[in-house]
Amino acid sequence: MTKNELIAKLEGAKEVTSVVSIDLVLAALGMLEEPKANKGPVFNDELIERLCEEIESALDYNSGDLVDTDTAEFTLNYSNCIELDRVEINVRDVMEHVEAKMQLVLEAFESEAADEEAEAEEEGTLRDE
Repeated sequence: MTKNELIAKLEGAKEVTSVVSIDLVLAALGMLEEPKANKGPVFNDELIERLCEEIESALDYNSGDLVDTDTAEFTLNYSNCIELDRVEINVRDVMEHVEAKMQLVLEAFESEAADEEAEAEEEGTLRDE
């Protein structure tokens, strides 16, 4: 029974009688379901480390996509050497690589957590073999 169901039940009892017994309220409170914990990923050291490693490898592997070579500005210095003065970063491409890796790691982490939860539930189940 959820909180809203309990409130509806008590409102219904209030319509029938002006007095609601304490025993009825205590029994109804005992039937309330515990709120379920958030099943989202918990950011712990292991997850953060995996994310960092995956993002680093993605950026390293796709390093050719990170710099916008069309915006590069060069100058010729006094010793006739070419120097790079300015270049823009393809922020959109960088974020696409980072987002893709984050999604992969989070999905893998959630899958591992679900597997662990299923194993924990199986341990508490009796089986006929």
